[in-house]
Amino acid sequence: MESYDALLASISPTSGPTRTILDPATGEEVGEAPIHTLEHLEEAVAAAQSAQPTWAALGHDARSAALLKAADAVERSAEELARLLSREQGKPLNGPNARFEVGACAAWLRVAATTALEPETLVDDGETYAKLHYKPIGVVGAIGPWNWPMMITVWQIAPALRMGNAVVVKPSEYTPLSVLALIKVINEELPEGLLSVVSGGRGVGARLAGHPTIGKVMFTGSTATGKAIIKSSADTVKRLTLELGGNDAGIVLPDADPKAIAEGLFWGAFINTGQTCAALKRLYVHTDIYDAVCEELTNVAKAMPMGNGLDENNVLGPLQNKAQYSIVANLVDAARESGARLLLGGNPDTSQPGYFYPTTLVADIDNDNPLVAEEQFGPALPIIRYSTVDEAVEKANALDVGLGASVWSSDLHAAREVAARIQAGTVWINKHGAVDPRIPFGGAKQSGYGLEFGVEGLKALGVPQVING
Repeated sequence: MESYDALLASISPTSGPTRTILDPATGEEVGEAPIHTLEHLEEAVAAAQSAQPTWAALGHDARSAALLKAADAVERSAEELARLLSREQGKPLNGPNARFEVGACAAWLRVAATTALEPETLVDDGETYAKLHYKPIGVVGAIGPWNWPMMITVWQIAPALRMGNAVVVKPSEYTPLSVLALIKVINEELPEGLLSVVSGGRGVGARLAGHPTIGKVMFTGSTATGKAIIKSSADTVKRLTLELGGNDAGIVLPDADPKAIAEGLFWGAFINTGQTCAALKRLYVHTDIYDAVCEELTNVAKAMPMGNGLDENNVLGPLQNKAQYSIVANLVDAARESGARLLLGGNPDTSQPGYFYPTTLVADIDNDNPLVAEEQFGPALPIIRYSTVDEAVEKANALDVGLGASVWSSDLHAAREVAARIQAGTVWINKHGAVDPRIPFGGAKQSGYGLEFGVEGLKALGVPQVING
């Protein structure tokens, strides 16, 4: 285990161009990130291609053992990693934030390592014998986001490595230090060249998506960038797993208990200060309990402290970057100007440093308002009134995205019936965004395609091969 300063120093470039990374809570310097070039990418891909066959030949048991040791290494450096993540991304140490994210990295490594994937006998009738196997793809490209930079990187690399692939990671330009540090720690238990990070700009990402040696690209981010990756990957017919933008709906049925669900609604919407693809971003509440839900949710939201992530008292932090701050502020301002009612927030203190936008709840808002129809990706939740369940389902399904959704009710059977009518990759009941490394996760419509996690996630990082005879 290294100290925080030693860990940061170990990933600091000693030569070449760099970019200064600033703390979104204070504006203070966190560290210098390398600006890698296409030449660096070529070196990383060549090293991965060289290391991969030996890694694949080790077999599942040996690869799983290495991933379990990598999980132990992450836990040994957990506090240092969490502190760096908090400073670079902005999320607080406590709550479902920085320490939680680092813990999830270890958990996902362990589940990827221990999930069984046996060859499947398809036909064995005395005349025909066919068995389905999964072989390594080769070199996988992993392109990650800035909101959960460590955790989502592990979502990509853990199953890829388990299945015998090498991986080249391209982190977001906003949060490269977190990923560089995480990969440095994981690499303590892996062969040289097998897993590397290329901290470059869009040109590096585009080349990674189109590189002839890369057999698969995993990407989490915006739908627009996902479409560009699809185009870049077409000439080499790459396999893709795309987890793209979402604008998740939650439907509160009339039999729900407003007080009982208020905290779950809050964290469904405001985890990571709302900067989560599968966060609750538009809430539909039946008119009979609309005012009560608004009141209870406001009471919970008022009690959640926001501030510098290194302050142990805070559970909400700043938006990670100025561009995202502007998106949230503009959407809330437009909602206010349209006549929507602000229950809480909407009044940022611009005299203080940091990209802090206050926790904001907006009621009496039209369903076609931009704050509802567009993904805000921040701490502002619109609450829309509905009269019939059919109306709520129609509105929930109206958009061209469908990552996650949720139904809130005291009647589990009724909730499941409504959930089955919603067009989304995952529909949670009486919770939202509760991903689990054992349960497949993926989007519908323009929220992407391909599955992550569990057995299906492992299969997605292999090439299916049927041996017939």
